[in-house]
Amino acid sequence: MKTLARIGLGVGGAAVLLVGVIAVRTATFKAPAAADLSSVKLAPAVTVDRAMAAQHLSQAIQIRTISHQDRADDQPAEWDRLHAWLQATYPAAHAAMSREVVAGHTLIYTWKGSDPALPPIVLMAHQDVVPVTPGTEADWKHPPFAGVIAQGAVWGRGAVDDKGSLVTLFEGAEILARQGFAPRRTVMIISSHDEEVRGEGARAAAAWMKTKGIRAEFVLDEGQAVISDNPITGGPVALIGLAEKGYATLKITARAPGGHSSAPPKDGGGVVTLSKAVTAIAERPFPMKFSGPGAAMLTSLAPSGPLPIRMAVANSWLFRPLLVAQTASTPAGAALLHTTIAPTMLKGSPKENVLPQDATAWINYRIAPGDSSAKVMAQARAAVGDLPVDLTWVKTPDEPSPVSSTRSLGWKTIAAVAGDLAKAPVAPGLVTAGTDSRYLAGVANDVYRFQPMTFSLADTTMIHGTNEHLSLANLEQCVQFYARLIATAAR
Repeated sequence: MKTLARIGLGVGGAAVLLVGVIAVRTATFKAPAAADLSSVKLAPAVTVDRAMAAQHLSQAIQIRTISHQDRADDQPAEWDRLHAWLQATYPAAHAAMSREVVAGHTLIYTWKGSDPALPPIVLMAHQDVVPVTPGTEADWKHPPFAGVIAQGAVWGRGAVDDKGSLVTLFEGAEILARQGFAPRRTVMIISSHDEEVRGEGARAAAAWMKTKGIRAEFVLDEGQAVISDNPITGGPVALIGLAEKGYATLKITARAPGGHSSAPPKDGGGVVTLSKAVTAIAERPFPMKFSGPGAAMLTSLAPSGPLPIRMAVANSWLFRPLLVAQTASTPAGAALLHTTIAPTMLKGSPKENVLPQDATAWINYRIAPGDSSAKVMAQARAAVGDLPVDLTWVKTPDEPSPVSSTRSLGWKTIAAVAGDLAKAPVAPGLVTAGTDSRYLAGVANDVYRFQPMTFSLADTTMIHGTNEHLSLANLEQCVQFYARLIATAAR
């Protein structure tokens, strides 16, 4: 009995000690030491003509620079119209900058600085938009390409993604140019024409920079934003993407003899084989890891969150499985922690009573930093085992981007301007979609992804969806951000 009592006391003492360690770590938990932003001398606010900026965004939306999956459906004349419109609408900015066109319609502007020893900054915003799904036009409050200004917003496809950024970037540059701003550091604006489908423009711009021997101090593109109701603290936070996931689409083909459906083979034929392969791959997910930019976001915000979150993050050595489970409770949260596997397309027989000779599926992967396309392919091959299927990439995969610094000049400048405008804390994040900026990683010290727009989580569903619109408050905030960012970074 005495031995059992001693064991009980030992276990109890260990439990008390464990509780004490958890309590102390929770009470003293602070966000990772952030870069000191006090050295950033912010440029003053500018005067924004909100009504004029709204008219300009409305006009840009009416120019249908729609990127289709089939290039033959594109209308190149619309890009020509947009280019002419930019030149006519922003004469001071165009007078201050030189202009190059690569890959047909991708624009590269250079506002030359007085000090050639300073690496330039690159600001990006693409020209093209996604189509509106046929048959859904009537679901819009206002016609998707009318650029209607109503209810305190500009409505239409591209209002947010990404003509909102393109127009407000030029609005900010035009204001500065009219004021006679003379940058000490060169400022570049790169606007691709096919971000939504092929990315050829951004790749051409990166090649152009490499040929010229240009390496940027930092690149800023779309990607994340100010979230007014982030689920960790419940309040606003300006999320700046440090990295983005890679992109790859795997094609799985099951070949079979085919024939008449009245006499199916014993194994069920190509469709059955294909379904087994897709299921095998989908049922072997990549493990979730509480690490990288996704975890950095949670770690940065947790000290301001409720007690359970603070306790779990402060003691991640103990609660890591719980953190992963809670973060992964939504698809968007899970996407932050691992490489995702999404079967998206299927093709079988051209007729219901014909056995297919080749059944095909496509699986889209978003590859997390730390993984690679080679690892994805190896896992897929292991999953299908000896099933008679061919695995090939639809095109050369885009690998995950490098993770940018939270100590650099670029981070400090972007974070200082964003935090001051949004009146919100700033945190790093991971972009789970893709942007043009990934192609510029080889010609820049750091690449960041942030749009200076404030959205609720519910608002973000309109991007690529129905009733896309940009509020006038966001419109003005964007103009202020780009003008002040240029003036702060380049003076």
